[in-house]
Amino acid sequence: MKAQVFRGVNQLSYEDIPVPALEPNEVLVQVGVVGLCQSDIKKIRYSLYEPPRIFGHETAGTIAAVGSNVENWQVGQRVAVMHHIPCMRCAYCMNENYSMCETYKNITTTAGFAPSGGGFAEFVKVPGHIVENGGLIPIPDDISFEEASFVEPTNCCLKAVKKAQIAPGQTVLVTGAGPIGLMFIMLVKYFGGKAIATDLLPSRIEKALSVGAEAAFDARDPDLSSKIQKLTDGLGVDVALLAVPSDKAFFQALDCTRKGGKILFFAEFPDELEIPINPNILYRREIDLMGSYSSSYKLQNLSADIVFNRRIDIKALVSHQYSLQDLSVAVEKAVAPTADTYKILIYP
Repeated sequence: MKAQVFRGVNQLSYEDIPVPALEPNEVLVQVGVVGLCQSDIKKIRYSLYEPPRIFGHETAGTIAAVGSNVENWQVGQRVAVMHHIPCMRCAYCMNENYSMCETYKNITTTAGFAPSGGGFAEFVKVPGHIVENGGLIPIPDDISFEEASFVEPTNCCLKAVKKAQIAPGQTVLVTGAGPIGLMFIMLVKYFGGKAIATDLLPSRIEKALSVGAEAAFDARDPDLSSKIQKLTDGLGVDVALLAVPSDKAFFQALDCTRKGGKILFFAEFPDELEIPINPNILYRREIDLMGSYSSSYKLQNLSADIVFNRRIDIKALVSHQYSLQDLSVAVEKAVAPTADTYKILIYP
């Protein structure tokens, strides 16, 4: 089969490799569509993992083979694939910190080499632990692979929205109106909140408004804080969601968040970046700082419901589609987005 193999920093090799062999409790999925995620891009462009590996994890496809012990799944079924499932027994899982679970972190889908997601290949193998514990989600007949590939990223964003306890009537600042920021805007609106977006690209500011933001501003606007104060009757936003890894965005969020509000880090910052802050700002204003990483097993059904019942407009997020052979081109497009670049999908 064909696969894009990570051979080193910024080195993707389009190769013929063997189709993964199945153990009795495993399932093989022929990849229909896989989303290109910012985390995939980081893994390709930075020295985070030893090669060779095959990345890609926002996967939807068709079951091509099942192991001899697999029950309830048949060849030909269309499925969205969750690449991690927690153990549900460790201390982290008992506290619903599923993404901290060692099983969650270490058991993933694979197309070969060190298991790393495997969606950037024609076929991906789903380990028994994932098969047996809810990691395959049937796709309704009227839902495309493109839409189904959004179940996993929707879960990640939904987890952040739930963690920040965004409620009807609240105002939420979303920093960054890329694919993730746009999804945040849609989810905030779906749960009854009002989103205010910022971005550097005029096209993304317009896009934020088109998908439901109450207002959207250039992140470089020197009057941003006063404009947001005016929109919130002088209070500031209830919650700020940082969808870009920018210290400037953090300090803007701090200026724009009301006393007693929350700031949630969603984007992964460079490891070398440090943000100096006077702790009295948090103490006196009672600002909650929090982070949200990856998906939540508890929200899996809700994320599927939101996507499969089209409660948010997934199709409005997709801007580019590339063949697997052109993955390197897709990565460059994502790294240097043009006015019309949003979510990129890959077709093995």
